[in-house]
Amino acid sequence: MRNVTEETLTDAVLETISKDADPRFREIMSGLIKHLHAFALETNMTKEEWLGAIEFLYQTGKKTTRNRNEFILLSDTLGLSSMVDMISSRGDDDATAVSVLGPFYIENAPFIKNGGDLIADNAGQQTLVKGCVSSTDGTPIPNALLDVWQNAENGKYSNEDPDQDDNNLRARLNAADDGSYSFSTIRPTPYTVPEDGPAGVMLDAMGRHPWRPAHIHFKISADGYQDLITEIYPDDDEYIDADAVFGVRDSLAVSFKQTTSEDTVAQHGLNTPFLTVEYDFRLRPV
Repeated sequence: MRNVTEETLTDAVLETISKDADPRFREIMSGLIKHLHAFALETNMTKEEWLGAIEFLYQTGKKTTRNRNEFILLSDTLGLSSMVDMISSRGDDDATAVSVLGPFYIENAPFIKNGGDLIADNAGQQTLVKGCVSSTDGTPIPNALLDVWQNAENGKYSNEDPDQDDNNLRARLNAADDGSYSFSTIRPTPYTVPEDGPAGVMLDAMGRHPWRPAHIHFKISADGYQDLITEIYPDDDEYIDADAVFGVRDSLAVSFKQTTSEDTVAQHGLNTPFLTVEYDFRLRPV
């Protein structure tokens, strides 16, 4: 290897990967090395630019915590998260479209009963979300687990706002025997992705805005089915066609309809008029 050149360096590095390495690991690492070397050659990368990229990744790591993953935010804003979602869901036309997890998911949210309340003392437009969880063939999935989270009226998630309870507007609930689910919440609001870290610096340098349309996150799981991570969006949101993380899909944009149903008021304790969202989720069998 004493005489490696621009033309031979890539092959020299590839040859160091053991033939006994896991085949998929070997495939991924080989592709990564080839693309990184080709990128450096194509752009005539300078040493200062390379060091700048290393510093950028270092600062991304420093900004990352258990409650805020700057690497996920970076992946989201570069469209990589959505690309991986699309690749992983090829051939799933009958299943609900996937969308980004985002950097603010927290595991083990508290359980509420099906039909329960997330509003608590939150200001905002009271909203009833309901629907059914079923298989791609339409068979209801009893007891499916729905993990739900969203932002507050000020646009912030609980784990980025010290004035909110840690589990504000977060909950888990189980669907009924017929797959039906419902819960009361507030209409989510558009917000900017965090701009105080490397991802924000990158967006600013690219001349891009940091706004996301309003949405409610869902992570849905059931025995015998692939987990579904997705979001639903108000179809009248001003940023529905300009999402900073490319998470919107046509099938995930839904109507938040104004409602005055007295039966719903009595069942859920909502104030009229309130909003109603109906959305059915379809999971892909394993």
